[in-house]
Amino acid sequence: MKEKITQEFADRFGGEGTLYVSPGRFNLIGEHTDYNGGFVFPGAIDKFIMADIRPNGLDVVRVYSIDIDEETAFGLNEEDAPKQSWARYIFGVCREIIKRGGVVKGFDAVFAGNVPLGAGLSSSAALESCFAFALNDMFNDNTIDKFELARIGQSTEHNYCGVNCGIMDQFASVMGQKGKLMRLDCRSMEFEYFPFAPKDYELVLVDSRVKHELADSPYNKRRQSCERVAKRLGIETLRDATMEMLNSVKTDITAEDYFRAKFVIEEKDRVLAVCDALMKDDYETVGKKMYETHEGLSKDYEVSCEELDYLNEVAKECGVTGSRIMGGGFGGCTVNLVKKDLVEPFIATVKEKFNAKYGHEPRIYPVIVSDGSRRYEE
Repeated sequence: MKEKITQEFADRFGGEGTLYVSPGRFNLIGEHTDYNGGFVFPGAIDKFIMADIRPNGLDVVRVYSIDIDEETAFGLNEEDAPKQSWARYIFGVCREIIKRGGVVKGFDAVFAGNVPLGAGLSSSAALESCFAFALNDMFNDNTIDKFELARIGQSTEHNYCGVNCGIMDQFASVMGQKGKLMRLDCRSMEFEYFPFAPKDYELVLVDSRVKHELADSPYNKRRQSCERVAKRLGIETLRDATMEMLNSVKTDITAEDYFRAKFVIEEKDRVLAVCDALMKDDYETVGKKMYETHEGLSKDYEVSCEELDYLNEVAKECGVTGSRIMGGGFGGCTVNLVKKDLVEPFIATVKEKFNAKYGHEPRIYPVIVSDGSRRYEE
């Protein structure tokens, strides 16, 4: 990928720039809790966006995406927003840095990635984080702290891409460390690194290669459900809710809002249980909680789909320790905690069974927990 990007940069703009990378992320547990003030437990992965970037001395940004095979140019004022959706992520990062008093000048860039699209591994956050880190390094002497870089990516999603997301994806992409997961308190923004190097288990992502596009924005609708329940309870977010509190207002809210809130409250507790279990090397408990999360995402939060539920069933049949939907839902991946001696038979079985039922094999990605945003060094 590096050779391809640097060659493309030389062909288009002449000479060479500086290479930056930012990874996608996976989340062991803690789904749809970030915008509810709860806990998440992500790590950066060894799939990333890479960009070759160089200031051009102009007031214009020129960017070429190798994967989409499209070039665009835009100015740095609010009215200069590009039409292409992929370019709005980069434009948004520029604008959010400027709005915070940072410096962004014209630059040329070529980028590509190997974060699988539509798999729930946050290729968009990797793109935002890559450019936020690069522009901080290139124009601001790294004076913007890393957490603010994550917020810049989150604000880009809110203000330029129409997704009212939490901060987990950008946080994991910027702050990741090799061999460690991070428990982030999405209310206080305090976080802690947890070593994650299980001797007897591997993490395997199974990508259904399915993405169900829905007419409305299911993500924003679920967020609104959670906000309505929090308001009814008189609290800021569901972080402070208990099942007793929720049950006390059950007759005052819709069944849909009740079950959305129920999932979030239970998931908050599962994240903490998994952290405790990891401290004791108790991967059986980690796996049990992963299955519980899948059940909640499927039945209460209703962000699963037939294909993901089937992958979860096959994992159970194969004796996989833990399995659940990962990401926003409606397609994408399951993340699976698998005993090492079961990895190969599980992969063979899940490919065969899924292909027989749906007419195509899922893609398999082993998870290697990796470093976050950085200058690329060989």
